[in-house]
Amino acid sequence: MPEQLLFAAEVTLNGLMAGVLYALVALGFVLIYKASGIFNYAQGVMALFAALTLVGIMEGQVPFAHLINITFGTEIHHFGWHVPAFLAIVLTVGVMVVFAWCVNHFVMRHLINQEPIILFMATIGLAYFLEGVGDLMWGSDIKRLDVGLPQGINEVIDQVTFDAFGYGFFIDNLDMVATVIAVILVAGLVIFSQYTKQGRALRAVADDHQAALSVGISLNYIWVLVWSIAGFVALVAGIMWGAKSGVQFSLSLIALKALPVLLIGGFTSIPGAIIGGLIIGVGEKLFEFAIGPMIGGATENWFAYVLALIFLVIRPQGLFGEKIIERV
Repeated sequence: MPEQLLFAAEVTLNGLMAGVLYALVALGFVLIYKASGIFNYAQGVMALFAALTLVGIMEGQVPFAHLINITFGTEIHHFGWHVPAFLAIVLTVGVMVVFAWCVNHFVMRHLINQEPIILFMATIGLAYFLEGVGDLMWGSDIKRLDVGLPQGINEVIDQVTFDAFGYGFFIDNLDMVATVIAVILVAGLVIFSQYTKQGRALRAVADDHQAALSVGISLNYIWVLVWSIAGFVALVAGIMWGAKSGVQFSLSLIALKALPVLLIGGFTSIPGAIIGGLIIGVGEKLFEFAIGPMIGGATENWFAYVLALIFLVIRPQGLFGEKIIERV
């Protein structure tokens, strides 16, 4: 097999793995948009905050230690214990549920039936507020996240491909784990949305808030539920990205890469978030591999947005989005 073709196959596989990580972030956007029609700009910061909280709990870090030390002249930083990864994840899920309740109680319930731009601006404010709180609680230094996930090259794939083609494929174990987790999450969310009472209520709220209220569905309950689920998805995405590149404040920028994923897959489709992520992941890797050297490289920084722009022109609702027809 030609060497270039082998390189392209390896790049494609790695692109699929990267696309899954993009899709994990996009899932949180889809869930909240389906339930409330809100584009949650804060989803990337939620992933950052969840990862910061997880690391802080695991390391026994004192929340707001820097602020406490300045105020009272103390020198406390850690409680002196370490929390196992599984227990820390459970506690972090609890924190994200409390966060969901706070978002609904203090922000969203006061904005029912407001214009979409007002809701969008509210999530922008929420993003900056949450980023500031995360900085005060846990500090701004880069943190290492280790929850026991395997990392590094998969030796089995490397050996098998080397024996078959004379060239070993570099496939990261963490990306493979992320793929499996994403498949489980998507399957679970589809089952929840289609076959549970809460899922049907969520879809009813998404279709018409007033009609949902008229049949006894609680908007407060649904919005706390959907923000909690989105917080859990943000935690999973934060774990994957944090384990891959460290927990740092640039992690919040992954939301920007999720936007083209949503434009391609559709804002209202859970499977669309996955397909859109895979298209972006594979597309940007192959484009960089094939075209990048001819035009100076670094095409991964802008390829996704150009592709999304093309989709906006050809199919504005995305591949799996709902086509809205308004009669005038």
